[in-house]
Amino acid sequence: MRQGGRQRQVTFADLELRAQGVRLEPLLQFLSDFLDQHLELLELVSCDLRRGLKQPDSGREGLAALQVLRSFVLQRVKNWDLRELRERVADGLTLRVFTGFYAAQVPRHQAFHRSFSRLTPDTMRALNEAVVAAAVAMGIEDGAQLRVDTTVVETNIQFPTDSKLLWDCVRVLTRLVERLVEHLPQLSGRFHNRTRCARRRMQELQRMTPRQRRSRQVPTYRALIKVTAQVVDNSRAALKAAKLARLAEAPARSEVERVSKELEHYAALAERVLSQARRRVLEGEQVGAQEKLYSIFEPHTDLIKRGKANTPVEFGHKVLLAETRRGLITDYQILAGNPPDEMQVQPSLQRHLQQFGTVPRVYATDRGFYSGPNVALVSAAGVALESIPQRGGRKTPQRAAYEKSRPFKRAQKFRAGIEGRISVLGRGRGMKRCCLRGRDGFEVLVGAAVLANNLLVIARYLQNKNQPRRPAA
Repeated sequence: MRQGGRQRQVTFADLELRAQGVRLEPLLQFLSDFLDQHLELLELVSCDLRRGLKQPDSGREGLAALQVLRSFVLQRVKNWDLRELRERVADGLTLRVFTGFYAAQVPRHQAFHRSFSRLTPDTMRALNEAVVAAAVAMGIEDGAQLRVDTTVVETNIQFPTDSKLLWDCVRVLTRLVERLVEHLPQLSGRFHNRTRCARRRMQELQRMTPRQRRSRQVPTYRALIKVTAQVVDNSRAALKAAKLARLAEAPARSEVERVSKELEHYAALAERVLSQARRRVLEGEQVGAQEKLYSIFEPHTDLIKRGKANTPVEFGHKVLLAETRRGLITDYQILAGNPPDEMQVQPSLQRHLQQFGTVPRVYATDRGFYSGPNVALVSAAGVALESIPQRGGRKTPQRAAYEKSRPFKRAQKFRAGIEGRISVLGRGRGMKRCCLRGRDGFEVLVGAAVLANNLLVIARYLQNKNQPRRPAA
């Protein structure tokens, strides 16, 4: 299948659609004009669509890079899922024009998923850097003011408990072995289905009252761990037998290799789950947060504690955002683990210096970024106005007077704007919970939300700039 090819030939239906005078809404029109003026963005997407294809110029026509980029941006701007994206584009003339489909048939949502899945985190970061550079070249942003904050983006997992993780291991390994048995019937007598037993032990643990847990929790967990260990051993034996088997048909051989690779991956994760369940439940050991596995489907998930009353524990990744005065997000970083915010001051200043060639005149954060060395570092870097409230301790008279000054308070009011930006990214751009698989999918989602935000900021700026002003009364 050809990916990222040129736009298809214009048909008479397309000419008739253009002749009807279909106009985009002003915001989408400015967004479309901006994308038309920066064709280098299409090259980045086209490289991802053609990556890994042996013969990218042969086969059936796939989605063009222009259609993929515009559809991807539209999905994040409107916060639609793939099915709604396909339905809206197919039913709306203006959206057909914006996405470049015109009178052509809009593919099914699976085609959008295949194309979007080929985008990489490096491409998303390069797209955002190109958009920020274009905004600077147009004079929209100069980077004089910067506000920084962190937020948590959740991964798409259920609340992890040892019983649920063990049950996940049993059902996934059983399902994969059954796929191997379809192509290797000789393995059917070597593997016994234990999902019913494991499910009952898991449900029994979930339904226990606090009083019942005192006497029945450890024996039930011991039984569930024993069943899971048997399933892991049997799946390892089936995997070993599948590697020694010889299949004549190439499709069956490739399918067995794919399932075997997946089975080996989940078997290794199941062994980690077994180890931490034995240590925590049977031996009563305190396992560190960095050693724990919170999901076998999203093993990169971190446990985040930020001291929030409504959400004391979150599962996902901490994300650092740096925003300028115009609302442009110039920097985003997915942090590993749960590092304190005060460690992010120096890296954020260095990245801003690389982008704009100078440090910001105003640097504003919340009190989580405060430390004595950070205040000295920001001042020594050349920042004219440092606005980082002191956290805890007794303030010196000089510091108390500085934090009561009008410029400091004005900078803190400017800092509060990033809280609204985080809310918009979560509710309006789909960054609250990541539904894409894997660490790369997580980074692509965050980069896509930032890209949609930056493009909308530029489009609104151009719209307001070109809008005629009313004469003064």
